[in-house]
Amino acid sequence: MAEELQHSQRSHFNGLTKPAKPAASRKLVIKNFKDRPKLTDSYTEDTWMKLRDAVSAIQNSTSIKYNLEELYQAVENLCSYKVSPLLYKQLRQVCEDHVQAQILHHTESLDNLSFLKKMNRCWQDHCRQTIMIRSIFLFLDRTYVLQNSLLPSIWDTGLELFRTHIISDGAVQSRTVEGILEQIERERNGETVERSLLRSLLGMLSDLQVYKDSFEQRFLMETNRLYAAEGQRFMQDRDVPEYLHHVAQRLEEENDRVISYLDQSTQKPLIATVEKQLLEEHMSAILQKGLRILLDENRVCELTLLYELFSKVKGGLTALLQAWREYIKSFGAEIVSSPERDKEMVQELLDFKDKMDHVMQRCFQRNDSFINAMKEAFESFINKRPNKPAELIAKYVDSKLRAGNKEATEEELERILDKIMIIFRFIHGKDVFEAFYKKDLAKRLLVGKSASVDAEKSMLSKLKHECGAAFTSKLEGMFKDMELSKDIMIQFKQYMQNQSDPSNIELTVNILTMGYWPSYTPMDVHLPTEMVKLQEVFKLFYLGKHSGRKLQWQPTLGHAVLKTEFKEGKKELQVSLFQTLVLLMFNETEEFSMEEIRTATGIEDDELKRTLQSLACGKARVLNKTPRGKDVEDGDSFQFNSDFRHKLFRIKINQIQMKETVSV
Repeated sequence: MAEELQHSQRSHFNGLTKPAKPAASRKLVIKNFKDRPKLTDSYTEDTWMKLRDAVSAIQNSTSIKYNLEELYQAVENLCSYKVSPLLYKQLRQVCEDHVQAQILHHTESLDNLSFLKKMNRCWQDHCRQTIMIRSIFLFLDRTYVLQNSLLPSIWDTGLELFRTHIISDGAVQSRTVEGILEQIERERNGETVERSLLRSLLGMLSDLQVYKDSFEQRFLMETNRLYAAEGQRFMQDRDVPEYLHHVAQRLEEENDRVISYLDQSTQKPLIATVEKQLLEEHMSAILQKGLRILLDENRVCELTLLYELFSKVKGGLTALLQAWREYIKSFGAEIVSSPERDKEMVQELLDFKDKMDHVMQRCFQRNDSFINAMKEAFESFINKRPNKPAELIAKYVDSKLRAGNKEATEEELERILDKIMIIFRFIHGKDVFEAFYKKDLAKRLLVGKSASVDAEKSMLSKLKHECGAAFTSKLEGMFKDMELSKDIMIQFKQYMQNQSDPSNIELTVNILTMGYWPSYTPMDVHLPTEMVKLQEVFKLFYLGKHSGRKLQWQPTLGHAVLKTEFKEGKKELQVSLFQTLVLLMFNETEEFSMEEIRTATGIEDDELKRTLQSLACGKARVLNKTPRGKDVEDGDSFQFNSDFRHKLFRIKINQIQMKETVSV
């Protein structure tokens, strides 16, 4: 028995907890029947008086006169003589009388905090006393009470008495709850409170089974009122990033309160209340006021927080998804619909896509719905302006694949092409892209200005994978033509070496299959006699090997290198065939009129004007124009500029291009 008594005492000193009920099968019996005293009224009365004195000493926190083991044995003796019902009834009455005497009177003068501390002391004393009393009457609790299921245990009796006579008192309960709510409000306002006091008092309400009815309903109502007002005020006074951090902080604080002193059952309704008043009620305002700013400024931290917070409330992610989609459409439309931004359109689109991808991965957890919304938004805005994006993407690819592009290594170029293909997928007018891409590819191949054959074939492979073999069959045919032309030219050079009258002009011819290449407008120009003669030699050579075929010369695609002598010295000019025909005229005389040049070359008017403009009005002015000016008119005359100077030996004079599309 001594071991059990010591255990009960230890549980008192280690903390106030509800004692566990023993297993029903456990029985305590008197070991030595001869030692049991005879039952008399006098013995029963004396024993009860001894036990009552001990209980009174415990309740009044005074010393107990008797040995605890002796008291335990006395209870066991009484129970053995079948007086357990009377003993249980008398013990309950003594405890009830004491609890009734503890009703908190004359507390009106105390402030709320002092009242809470007094209430807590009363509760702690009651728990400590109940545990001590139970340790003495343990035999009664484990035999008679256990065998009568309708009777509450000594611990439960203590709770029942405290609930009935103290906490159910209207004034006491009201002041206790009001005091707790006041302390929580103070803490929410930034003050430091005694959390251990709140934890003890709220634990009391929970143990007494009045937590939900007396406290939780009021607490949630006050929480709702507080955060409704705070949400309205903060949305007006603070910017969205600051507001989001405030909401996150408030949620963290409330979760911490649950951990520190609130009952665990309060967590779900409490957090739902905070989320409703600080987030759900202001979703539209948050998105309208702040989403564009967050995305424009690439505020990754706040965007991540926004996604996390909106994922907590009903309809939050749906609202964010819609706003995200509209932002992409709006921002993208600004890029695509502004003609003044055409030069940078494709690069801006690539940068914008990279930025949105980054937000998607870092902030929106690669949510499939958001990924699909982004694709839909890009496809929507990029096709608002028909044809132009397709043309500019083709031009952008041309700028990257053209020789002289030193911006990227092969690996970087491959990554750029991959990104371009992502933008390309959004375009509806892929036939427009194909037309411009084919035209630019033709120039790169015919002029030998392709940066890398591997890069060209890689791009072709990407287009084939994206659009199918039919889309790229003609483009692949262009490459085959170039490879066959190289073989033909090797044979032609060998053929020319066996001629009795070799030409001093080195001729290179590319044989193009008409169905593969862009359509070129035929133009009859007046070539010098030596060029015509060389053409006939090649024609004879080629048709001798491929009878039945027809050759059609395309002067618009021709180019030449001219050796020219200026006062500064000899230079080489890399020019188009049209520029060549004009410049060769100045071997005869120093000056020609516009009409004379037109008649001599046979070049049609618009093409001739662009040609003369490139020679006389561009950066490399190998001709002088009278009168001076940027435009070429019918009455102008042109003179060879023998004073021309340039730091390079070989100078490329670019032909001024005809505008290919009208801006939409």
